[in-house]
Amino acid sequence: MKLLRTIRLDASDTFVFDASAEPGEWAISGTFVFWCKDPSQLEGKARTAFRSGFLGVSSLGWSTLVQIVKATHADRAELVRLLAKQLMQHFGAPGIAAATAAAEDEVTFVESLCTEPRDSIVAVHRGYENGEVRETFRTLRHRERAKPARAFSISEVEDEDDSGEELDLAAIAERKQE
Repeated sequence: MKLLRTIRLDASDTFVFDASAEPGEWAISGTFVFWCKDPSQLEGKARTAFRSGFLGVSSLGWSTLVQIVKATHADRAELVRLLAKQLMQHFGAPGIAAATAAAEDEVTFVESLCTEPRDSIVAVHRGYENGEVRETFRTLRHRERAKPARAFSISEVEDEDDSGEELDLAAIAERKQE
């Protein structure tokens, strides 16, 4: 089975979101965070989280990218338990049964996103059209292919006549500036 973990390739998440997820947290889409908000009215960091964030379950912080990772049944069960707890404490779930059912739905959705090979990177783009939230997910994965050819290379040719000409690039540059 595969699930999503947050990944941080640079420090940008720490300043584009109000709260950034720690690298390596279990992650979900997190769209439900915006259900009681009008997405067209979001501004600044909240708008960035809506448009391009995955929710880190432990911190409730956001991550621009997540990575598909191998998970065990115990990992999945722990993710559901932790998310249900967060739904009760921070999002007003009416009880543990409702919170667990909602967490199961979120984790099942995450599993549906994990069809690509392990270690693939996933990004999200959310928009708001005609009163509906629309999500598109993009997967970036390592390609196994030959290294690209070099654009330039230097080779030494033996036994070729030396024309005696020398090229002084510094002098040419100085003449252009005059």
